[in-house]
Amino acid sequence: METRLPGFIVSQVPKAGPGAPKHFAWIRPGAPATLNLIKSCMRPGPPAKLDTARAWELKEAFGHFWKYKSVLWAGGFLDAWCDRALRSRLEPMQKVARMLRNHEGLLMNWFRAKGELSSAAVEGLNNKIRVITRRSYGFRTFNGIEVALYHTLGRLPEPDCAHRFC
Repeated sequence: METRLPGFIVSQVPKAGPGAPKHFAWIRPGAPATLNLIKSCMRPGPPAKLDTARAWELKEAFGHFWKYKSVLWAGGFLDAWCDRALRSRLEPMQKVARMLRNHEGLLMNWFRAKGELSSAAVEGLNNKIRVITRRSYGFRTFNGIEVALYHTLGRLPEPDCAHRFC
């Protein structure tokens, strides 16, 4: 059984003799020469010199920062990463590195708390406020929205009937 390969591979295949096709080569699959040829034509990915590849590599490397347990080791990693990002000649990454350096003390507080602090309570409160605000779009004044927020967030009892009908 034989396989046809496109023309860009043909340029690297030795000619099979007179009458060999110009744009396709016929080679046997499984032959060592065939496998080596196909492997040499496959490139592993974008070259490391591209700005996007270097930025992606820096972003992926920073992900290891959150896996540290020690404040000392995390601080060392952050310093090394910021140095590397500042030398990268990528302005967005340099901006992130400067911002991280400015907030280094706050980042280290997370490690000092050993990850026990969570922003889930604040996120839940924000979600409740958003839902109540959306429900109260028909209110005419801010006072109505404020009362609705106090009743819902303060778990205040609501009257059985808001209006008296005759």
